[in-house]
Amino acid sequence: MTGKEAADHAPPSSPSSARHRQAAKGKVATCGVLTVSDSRTRETDTGGQLISKELEAAGHAVVVRDIVPDDPAEIDGLLRRWLDRDDLQVVLTTGGTGISSRDTTIEVVASLLDKQLTGFGELFRMLSFEQVGSAAMLSRALAGLSGETFLFAMPGSPKAVGLALHRLILPELPHLLWERSR
Repeated sequence: MTGKEAADHAPPSSPSSARHRQAAKGKVATCGVLTVSDSRTRETDTGGQLISKELEAAGHAVVVRDIVPDDPAEIDGLLRRWLDRDDLQVVLTTGGTGISSRDTTIEVVASLLDKQLTGFGELFRMLSFEQVGSAAMLSRALAGLSGETFLFAMPGSPKAVGLALHRLILPELPHLLWERSR
């Protein structure tokens, strides 16, 4: 499902939200895609590939893409470098959002956020519940703003990435950019 198709299937919104979405139409994001994994390579990184493909299909630009191991110092260092860039409006991460001892992406991302978009994680888990049942509670997906850059942390599963992109991120990304620019 493309970003436009996802937006077309979004539930009805209030009149003010509809006006905002109309004003935001055509906003294009410049994005970074980071995969957090000890085992993925560029060739086997299906989550990062999916994010890049879907962003570009929706008209957004992927400026940089990388893979780092599940190491908090490496995740933090790379994200800080990306957040210092003037050409990135959105950074999307995949992987490291669970509860295993190696899952540290959320701690790093949370430490970088100035404003959390708590609804992202709440809605993601609600939608995940429809697909995987109570196992949805194991996801700690979150999003927010770090300075002027939106930062999304999604699970590593391609199915979860697709859910987050199609149902939440792509339909709202132009609106988020518009709201931030006001």
